[in-house]
Formats: sequence, C-alpha cells, structure tokens
Amino acid sequence: MVEVRLEGVTKRFGRVTAVNNVNLTFGDGEFTALLGPSGSGKSTILYLVAGIYKPSKGRIYFGDRDVTDLMPNERNIGLVFQNYALYPHMTVYDNIAFPLKLRKTPPEVIRDKVLEVAKFLHIHELLDRYPAQLSGGQQQRVALARALVKEPEVLLLDEPLSNLDALLRIKIRSELKRIQKELGVTAIYVTHDQSEALAMADKVVVINRGVIQQEAPPDTIYNEPRNVFVASFIGSPPANIFPATMDYTEEPCINLPGGTRHCVEDEYAGVLWRMKPSKVIVGFRPEHAEIVENPVDGRPVIVGEVYTVEPLGRENIVTVASEDIHLKVITPPEVRPEAGELVYVAVEKGKLMLFDPQTEVNLRYIAREWSQGG
Repeated sequence: MVEVRLEGVTKRFGRVTAVNNVNLTFGDGEFTALLGPSGSGKSTILYLVAGIYKPSKGRIYFGDRDVTDLMPNERNIGLVFQNYALYPHMTVYDNIAFPLKLRKTPPEVIRDKVLEVAKFLHIHELLDRYPAQLSGGQQQRVALARALVKEPEVLLLDEPLSNLDALLRIKIRSELKRIQKELGVTAIYVTHDQSEALAMADKVVVINRGVIQQEAPPDTIYNEPRNVFVASFIGSPPANIFPATMDYTEEPCINLPGGTRHCVEDEYAGVLWRMKPSKVIVGFRPEHAEIVENPVDGRPVIVGEVYTVEPLGRENIVTVASEDIHLKVITPPEVRPEAGELVYVAVEKGKLMLFDPQTEVNLRYIAREWSQGG
C-alpha cells in the first residue's frame, strides 16, 4: 500500500478552475472521504489521482514515485464507478477476471485470484450469472471485486453507493469499511452524502468550488467546523447559522434573536476582545439545544414561536421562528409543542459556534493560530 500526495495541484477545463492549488495527503492504509456538493471538484481530484485527468499545474506522488505523467494502467489503482460499469455480455467471473486478462496473467492464476476475491466479498455463488441477473448490491460487489482482484495500491471509489436504496446503502457502507480495514488498502472515497463520509472515513476532506475547506477526522469536522460552509454542509439537519450583533459594555456579549443576551466567557472571549467585531455569525447544531420552560441556568437562550413540528418517531424536529430566522431543534418524541406557541430555545454551554463575519472562519481557529504565533 502507499501514501498519495497532491502538491500544488490545479485542474482547469477551459476557463473553469475545477481544482485550485490543492495540497493533500492520503495516508498509507487510510480511508479518506472527499466530501462536497455537486460541482465542488471532488470527483476531479479522484480522476487526477487515477490518471484519467492530468493536472494543469502541480505534481502527484504515490509514495516517492512521481505518477503525474503516468497512464492509469501504470499506477496500480482500483477504480469503482458510480454506475458500476460492468460488461453486460460477460459473466460475473469474466467481469472480475477482465483486468487480469489484460495483464496476460496465466489462466490458473486468474482462476485462483477470482475465486479468492469472490469468496471474500460473498459473491462466489454468482460467478456464472450476468449483470442483468444481479441486484444493485450484488453488482456493486462485483465492481468492487474487479477493482480488488488486481491487488491495487490505491482503491478509488466514485460515489459507489448512490444508486442503491437507503437501507442497502447502510448495509454496504459497513461492509466497505470492513473490507478496506482488512485489506489495509489506501482508499479515497468520493461522496456528496455527509452521513456516509462521517460513518466510513478515518479522515474527511470537505471541498467546495475546487478549494479544500477542511480536512480532519470525522468528529472534528462535525464538532469543530473550520468555517460556515462546513458547519452548514455537515449534519442532518445542518447547523443553525445566523448573524448577530455584539455588545462590549463589560464583556463580549452576543445579542441573540428574541431580545436575549449571552456573555462569552470561554475561549472565544479573548479573540472577541482582540478583534472587537460589531457583528458575528452564530451557529449551533439542532441536537445541542432544547426547548425549556424557564431558562435560568446561564445557557444561551433564543426566544421564538414554533413554526412547524416534524415527528420522526424517535425524535421531533421543531422549527422555531425568531425575528427573521428559522432554527431547527431536535427534541425527544414527547416534546411536541404546538404551532404558534412561544418557546425558549436553550443551547448547551460550550456548543455555541462563532464565526468571523468577514472570512466566515470559526473564531476558535483564529484564536489557536494566534496562540501558535500565526
């Protein structure tokens, strides 16, 4: 297996810059998810690693080997596409064996390798069938087997679960994670589904408009988003994001919707005193708040009216309207206020996120960069 590095990589298509000066390392044996909306550049990065695209600028390395100018068949990669790309006129056996036949591998070696990978993926009983006779999950396994039979150094997966139904996606993603860990292969997984990225990856790379927004373990991406885009893209429902004014009469205090104030005493206080912005962007996740009757414990509180309630069985999603914003709050099933009811939304201490209104960067990261002399 191998580490993959992109150094200063840019990819342009005419006047469109799909990937802009990306420096990125995919660790040896690491499962990395490239996460972003449609058109963000995540698939372009995958195809640059695969050799399908050549960078407009920058270099790509597999370990110490510069592969920038090498063709895909010279890179020892396995690639699984969104639509599986199986050959309909070939049996499952022949689909899996095809890459080895291109290498002119001896037939007996091909047979052993196909049987080995088919048993590993629990499709050894399907080898005589054709793709049209398989379910979506079975076709996905065949495509994965074809990629793995070559014993690739790098496994590239381009939204391989997007054509499956929701229940099958959950099942297959756990199998993919197990397979990758057992093989120890370096895996790069492209997805627009943030739940897949958080559930499967060792590291998540969030990308938007060809620029890396944040790369970190899933817990960090979720709990400490680097900027407003990451906070608003990650989570279901995503984080509540809204502007607020500041008051520095005695200590940095946020004027929250509904006429309440919250004075900041945590690590945000120092950076607020230093920057003294007149406005900030405030965020919190729906599960980090609750609807309370009497907010007296010092938590940040927003006052508003219930707009809608969405019962989901194990929980409710309550939308609260306050001034000109709408906030989502996840409540237990027994907490189901009526539309139009006046409520208090209390946010857990330490869970309020503050962002610079100019750069939209989380003030926590600015404070840490200052403390490190940045």
